[in-house]
Amino acid sequence: MALLKHELRQGKIALFLWTGIVAFMLALCVLIYPEMKAQMSAISGMFSNMGGFSAAFGMDKLNFGEFMGFFGVECGNILGLGGGFFAALLGIQALAKEEKDGTAEFLLTHPIPRSRILLAKLGSVCLQLTAFTAIVTGVTLLSIAAIHEQPDPKTFALLFLAYFLLQLEIAAVCFGISAFIRNGGPAIGLGIAALFYFFNIIANLTKSARFLKYITPFGYTESADIIAKGSLDGPCLAVGMALGLFGIAAAFLQYQKKDIR
Repeated sequence: MALLKHELRQGKIALFLWTGIVAFMLALCVLIYPEMKAQMSAISGMFSNMGGFSAAFGMDKLNFGEFMGFFGVECGNILGLGGGFFAALLGIQALAKEEKDGTAEFLLTHPIPRSRILLAKLGSVCLQLTAFTAIVTGVTLLSIAAIHEQPDPKTFALLFLAYFLLQLEIAAVCFGISAFIRNGGPAIGLGIAALFYFFNIIANLTKSARFLKYITPFGYTESADIIAKGSLDGPCLAVGMALGLFGIAAAFLQYQKKDIR
């Protein structure tokens, strides 16, 4: 418990900054919708007929003149990228930072098994992502209430659930990689999150790359599909959770035998 509290204290500044920035951007996006509503109704058809560009971002399936269509694309990208990058940084630095900062020797000389260290660090990552999602969701709901919109509660909840699961998956994959590297590797984490995002764009652009939907967590966060079907993509979600569990298992197996410098 002491180690978990220590991890949470260490990460509080980054948590406040990322949460504040993403929440502010989402609130701003929601609050400007009334001003853009009339314009979006007029150009929605144009956006849906821009060929590959429309397909890449799911704009061919959504009506920008409706709030959920606007929210799904504009706010979905903010939440997906912002939350994904934050999750990647949390995961990739969770274990590697001890060697980078020179604190591994101090930590491992305590009579604490490595399995407990791993659980505390993983718990810290999950709690920070939970707090991030809870605050961002609350701010978004207040912003929606301020403009007097009433989105479908089920669809709204599914969108935020999908992005929360995306964050957990990215964090878990990066957590596994963190056990194999000796530096904090923020660039590695951000690169993985960005790669997942572009995998989804490529999968939307060409049918021959549809298999990438099962590799990237952005595959089950497609706002257009969630709004249209009223559910998450089960097969993509199952593969994503399996990848996340594989990352966690790899971290436990590697860190238990790793020669800490």
